[in-house]
Amino acid sequence: MSKAERTKRYIIKKSAEHFNKKGYTGTSLRDITELTGLTKGSIYGNFENKEEVAQAVYRYNAKNIGNQLLNASRITEGGAKEKLIGILDYYRDNWEDFRKAGGCPLLNAATEVDDTLPKLVVDVRRSFIGFFKMFESIILEGMAEKVFKEDLNVKHLASTMVILIEGGILLAKTMDNREYLNVAFKRIETIIENEIML
Repeated sequence: MSKAERTKRYIIKKSAEHFNKKGYTGTSLRDITELTGLTKGSIYGNFENKEEVAQAVYRYNAKNIGNQLLNASRITEGGAKEKLIGILDYYRDNWEDFRKAGGCPLLNAATEVDDTLPKLVVDVRRSFIGFFKMFESIILEGMAEKVFKEDLNVKHLASTMVILIEGGILLAKTMDNREYLNVAFKRIETIIENEIML
């Protein structure tokens, strides 16, 4: 890895949580220099502008949470049903850390950048598509295992689960009450038991 690549990674890693907490438009170049200890010249020597830093940071944050969710589903013993529950358990088990780090980077970016950072909107959409596909894949796996019904509307179910997770996160964080997350997750568990399972 070249020095420039190491510096870029350093900038991204040092400012990732700040961007997620304070926002992509709310984080200033001064914030980035203070977080990294680097000069403006060093930042601009590695990124064209603050928007490029924001995009790189978003990708880093989104990849991080995506990897954690994939890992949560993979390390869960059992089949598709257990993988879905494993994802919910990841949020339950890590809620306090997740909340302190600013919440869901996909949700945060989606609510902020729609009209302000059009380049970042493309990345956010791509992330949500990946989130949907993760759930679709697990549901299809359950159908192949013959534990889920075979006539399921996979896209509808996957998007419903993502909507419930993101809505639960939004309200739990906004209201500073994780019970909203529990309500959303109980609904997903009811869907799994009553609408998906054979």
